[in-house]
Amino acid sequence: MTTVQDAVLGAATGTAPDGGGRGGVPGRLDLRSWATAAAGMIGLLALWWLLAVTVLDDGGAVPTPWQVVRALWDDHRLMWTSARSTGGIALQGWLIGNGLAIGLAVLVFGVPIVERVLLQIGVASYCLPVIAIGPILTTVFDGRTPQIALAGISVFFTTLVATLLGLRAADPASLDLVRASGGGTWAQLRLVRLRSALPSTFAGLQIAAPAAVLGAIIGEFLGADRGLGVAMVHSQQALEVPRTWALAVVAAAVAGLGYAATSLAARLLTPWAPRGNPGGGR
Repeated sequence: MTTVQDAVLGAATGTAPDGGGRGGVPGRLDLRSWATAAAGMIGLLALWWLLAVTVLDDGGAVPTPWQVVRALWDDHRLMWTSARSTGGIALQGWLIGNGLAIGLAVLVFGVPIVERVLLQIGVASYCLPVIAIGPILTTVFDGRTPQIALAGISVFFTTLVATLLGLRAADPASLDLVRASGGGTWAQLRLVRLRSALPSTFAGLQIAAPAAVLGAIIGEFLGADRGLGVAMVHSQQALEVPRTWALAVVAAAVAGLGYAATSLAARLLTPWAPRGNPGGGR
């Protein structure tokens, strides 16, 4: 089956069995896109600063970027401990929710009735307002379990759909090759479908990273002793506007870090994916 496997992998990735073709090391970083992103960020900060000192100056509800930076520095210990707590909860929920989604998608793939039921469960979990089921979870569970559960629920449906779509997107020629060589459904899944599902699955995992952070923060709003959500509530109650904005910036940074880490993993593990694919490497 080794020759068949090499041929299947070559057909799926666009590379020859000898290692040639489009696969391999990812291309150089596009410096122009980085420069454009940096220019856009600078422009956004300038607009924020201008609005904060002119149109939105009344009431002090919108601090300047410098006030936010100063709050980040003055309360850096609070920012770090809160971000570490929320990041840990989001990571656990991300791992559990995505692990269940990918495992169940692979397990039920090809069984239409079970797959349909699983999708209905996923849709239900996606449509349920997190803010509504949070108090129920807080009543049933204790400790950090409700926050972890909310983070896991926030990512389950996206990754489930992305994995199922990826499994269905396998190259028909590669599937026929495995079938002609005597391979059954398991061989097709192992040699073709799982590999073809990686780019789509990584796209779901990328979206799931910020969603997990959001679910963890909402869970902290509903009852926790530490974390970014708790710090935001305390800052709002104390009318510490710059600190509240600084905590929001830290939350966005944690979500962005999770997205970037997943994108890097996608680049390293799926170098054959076409450029511009949100779950691919090039």
